Amino acid sequence: PLHQHEFVGGNAYMLQILRVFGEEMEVTVSSAQLQDKQQQILEQLQNRTASITVNEASLDGSNLVADLSIAVRTGHKFPTGFPSRRAWIHLMVQDASRQTVFDSGAAASDGSIAGNDNDADPAAFEPHYTVVDDAAQVQIYEPIMGDTEGAVTTTLLRGAEYLKDNRLLPAGFDKGAVGPDIAVRGGALEDEDFGGGGDAIRYVVDVGDAQGPFTITAELLYQAIGYRWAENLRGSEGQQGARFTGYYDRVVNEPVVIASDVAEVGE
Repeated sequence: PLHQHEFVGGNAYMLQILRVFGEEMEVTVSSAQLQDKQQQILEQLQNRTASITVNEASLDGSNLVADLSIAVRTGHKFPTGFPSRRAWIHLMVQDASRQTVFDSGAAASDGSIAGNDNDADPAAFEPHYTVVDDAAQVQIYEPIMGDTEGAVTTTLLRGAEYLKDNRLLPAGFDKGAVGPDIAVRGGALEDEDFGGGGDAIRYVVDVGDAQGPFTITAELLYQAIGYRWAENLRGSEGQQGARFTGYYDRVVNEPVVIASDVAEVGE
């Protein structure tokens, strides 16, 4: 008469590292057990976490306008847990010949995000957007920690505040009524479309002379370990940092596709 409740979390990437280097790390569970848990994690992430929808798309001259929304199904902020986690929108527009005319948020093989200021520069970070009109802009839902001097840090013992916290909020969360420990930080606080249950954002794409119809592909992607969190361990004192980055370099940090949607606009 007993019921099981399994906490699977959202870190399939670390289980993959444990599978690949299990013998070296003296992991006592089997590869099959780790794979089974990975599948449970992916099933939860891809089926019970969030959805993304292209609600409306239109052409205004050479400008393609697409309105997207994200609906969250979790009972807590997403991502949650350790602050290395991040989710973001990858939006791609292709013309009638399937040539890409716009690509915001593409993931590289090293785990970085094209256009993300924080991946390119440890002292910078990507702001929260209400409108994205440049491929170098990426909507990333993440916590960014600051130290006592207000500088960006990935060291927990130096973290004194959040410079940005626009993690997606669960339904019923009133960002204007919560205490400072769980408050929204940065531009998302003033974004009227960002609130309990999800977010809405507009993309404005100059398609130039490209010919339609145009295909819009929107994905909500997720990483348990962001590129900057791993990269900042390089050169750190002690063998643990070097050991982890060695594992990181040999196991591709491929993002999980949480949800996706496709729409077409134009003749």
